[in-house]
Amino acid sequence: MMSINPAGRFESETYAKVTWRLLSFIGICYLVAYIDRVNVGFAKLQMLSDLKLSEAAYGFGAGIFFIGYFLFEVPSNLIMHRVGARPWIARIMITWGIISGMVAFTGPLASAVGVSSETMFYILRFLLGVAEAGFFPGIILYFNYWYPSHRQSQALALLLAAQPVSFIIGAPLSGGIMDAFANVHGWAGWQWMYVIEAVPAVLLGLAVLFYLSNGIDDATWLTHEEKALLTSNLEGENRAKTDYPLSKLFSIGMMWVFTAIYLFIVIGVYGVNFWLPSIIKATGVQSFLMVGLITAIPYAISVGVMIIATRHAERTNEKRWHATVASILGGIGLILSAYFADNTVLTVIFITFAIAGSLTAMALFWSFPGSMLTGAAVAAGIAAINSAGNLGGFFGPSLLGWLTTWLGNSNAGLAALGGLMIVAGVLIAATCRNYGLRREEGGFATLAAAH
Repeated sequence: MMSINPAGRFESETYAKVTWRLLSFIGICYLVAYIDRVNVGFAKLQMLSDLKLSEAAYGFGAGIFFIGYFLFEVPSNLIMHRVGARPWIARIMITWGIISGMVAFTGPLASAVGVSSETMFYILRFLLGVAEAGFFPGIILYFNYWYPSHRQSQALALLLAAQPVSFIIGAPLSGGIMDAFANVHGWAGWQWMYVIEAVPAVLLGLAVLFYLSNGIDDATWLTHEEKALLTSNLEGENRAKTDYPLSKLFSIGMMWVFTAIYLFIVIGVYGVNFWLPSIIKATGVQSFLMVGLITAIPYAISVGVMIIATRHAERTNEKRWHATVASILGGIGLILSAYFADNTVLTVIFITFAIAGSLTAMALFWSFPGSMLTGAAVAAGIAAINSAGNLGGFFGPSLLGWLTTWLGNSNAGLAALGGLMIVAGVLIAATCRNYGLRREEGGFATLAAAH
């Protein structure tokens, strides 16, 4: 029988302890964040007629969230690096919960300030992006305080599982609320949905202040030996990285490549996320609850695919081709879904390929920039990539909305978004050859990253 290395077992148990403590809570926070971000896709089923919005106006409003996100994300991450994760993540969650709830009152707020409902919808979506700016890159930065880069993909996969889980839970919940609360006390079902789903964000934001540790030294739930191990691993890895001056960060060619890859993946992801309830409804499904239940199916399958794929990538120490194949298959799935838009079963099958591929590629992608940077550069670099890349959340829905209004259906838009995901896969294959790999040298796990 093979003997178990006590040091290796201690390290595995320590990281399992960290993962259980942090990810169980952060995952819930991210799940709530994602529900509040994308529930506009369900609100659309009623809100457009109530507020007299066109498909193009909806696409622009859904996407303008990411303009606010883009403008404030890098400053947010730098502030978090300075003041600590606990107070800043709490601030983010409380403010986004409040603003998300305010979207329910778009019409009355528009009348109160003398603007159109369309304009107020844009304003509130923009402010929601400002409020949430820094949350996801802040979590990625936070992981850099705990995990060496070669361990981050699996942690990120578990975190990103909150995206599909938010649809597994949120889609039936949103549809059910809209059916059950329609016209209760004079409010439309979509208004009740916004108010009810905003409450958990505020409560979890308050809980962050009491639960989350700022870093290893601040973690009273770790022993001295566990802290020493975690710190030693991070210090050993950081010696192989570079702390680039912030002024020169984007003089690094790979920063632009990383940004382009992430931009193209995100364009596909949010094109699906914001439009999927409408795509399902267009196949002939009528009940909001049934739309929610069917919408949850691709995300339920994608959770398992993403976790299995990222675990295999880490076990085989090969991430480039895993991410490449995932992105290309996701793009192909999105393109095929456009050509079977009148068939509910085939639409769900191909959308499942699109979602599973894009989420897997995204989880593996974030180990690439994390393997190149350290210090303040990793805070600003990750935020900059995520911020610029998340403009795909503006361009994707806007492009899909414009093409849907122009052509009368979403088929051409879905095919265009799928093509961009394929381009992202090609870029990963061509450029990310040595990033995010683990290599044993001199007894320490270091990262191979060709600069």
